[in-house]
Amino acid sequence: MTGMRMPAETDRHERTLMAWPTAKRTEFWDGHVPEARDAWADVARAIAAFEPVTMVADLGEGDSAEALLGDVAGVDVVELPIDDSWIRDSGPIVISDPVEVDRRAAIQFGFNAWGELVAPWDADARVATALGEQLGLEVRTAPFVLEGGSVAVDGEGLLVTTERCLLHPNRGPLPGGAPRTRAALDELLAEWLGASTVVWLSDGLADDTDTDGHIDNVVALPRPGVALLQCCDDPDDPDAATAAESRRRLTDAGLEVIEVPVLPRTEFAGRVVEVPYLNFYVGNGFTVVPVTGHPFDAEALQIIGDQYPGRTVVPVDGTVIAFGGGGPHCITQQVPAITQQVPAITQQVPALPDGTDA
Repeated sequence: MTGMRMPAETDRHERTLMAWPTAKRTEFWDGHVPEARDAWADVARAIAAFEPVTMVADLGEGDSAEALLGDVAGVDVVELPIDDSWIRDSGPIVISDPVEVDRRAAIQFGFNAWGELVAPWDADARVATALGEQLGLEVRTAPFVLEGGSVAVDGEGLLVTTERCLLHPNRGPLPGGAPRTRAALDELLAEWLGASTVVWLSDGLADDTDTDGHIDNVVALPRPGVALLQCCDDPDDPDAATAAESRRRLTDAGLEVIEVPVLPRTEFAGRVVEVPYLNFYVGNGFTVVPVTGHPFDAEALQIIGDQYPGRTVVPVDGTVIAFGGGGPHCITQQVPAITQQVPAITQQVPALPDGTDA
């Protein structure tokens, strides 16, 4: 991409993109689309206090988004054809030039609904192009499948991902029909996202059968040289062994590893779900973190807040989003701003969703 690369999430944003849960997915949500929309609206409100939000609704469904968000300053509802609400994976990844700061482009990666997990996905496979054009950006189409939640970057050339996801054959072949190998993907990630170093972890969460181990459930990069790692407090849980291996690989790559040692689980609609703290979203002066009322919530917020100084930590209930298969990071996608000057913001003591102080 001729010197362009994916900026760090901590760089200043022009806005955040989100996608409204669609009526198409009523069966997928076991009838809980209204609860999903409430959860998406809570995240949108939290973000809109700090930066603009564009909420994409499927054709004919904008009114339902307006009903919950129409009075929220900073949220614009736009109707475009979509199938699902996980904009991190289907939306555009915007790359920029670290020298020519006004030079940006939106990448339309291939998208096949996490290995044809749920149909249809044809509208989601085009939404990155539609949004890139609406943002007035040059759109570049990559010839292979890649979801935004499968990669984490530090903005200076380092990218972290998992073998289970990126090497999975259900994501389809690489250009020319080539198999998905680490060597081939190293070259493609360098070409399309500016990754000069790729750190390959073996897996994400064991229960993440929807996305095949997305990295954004287990790793965040608050600054170059440092990785936050989602660990597990149950030594018999397979996630504990995976976290230990991830720590080894991250350390071997020269990163300082800071652990979040507890992985909460909770129940919704008769199903037990994992709600990793690491599936948070960072923006202009804020960090939105999923919580569940777990006794470790306050400590997790403190650990994360310490790694993102100068940003208000905003806890949101992550239960319903996790039931759908993700967290606040999965339902957002940043659009990097042309200027990267971030105003100083005094970090505040957050309130947990139950109203108590963290």
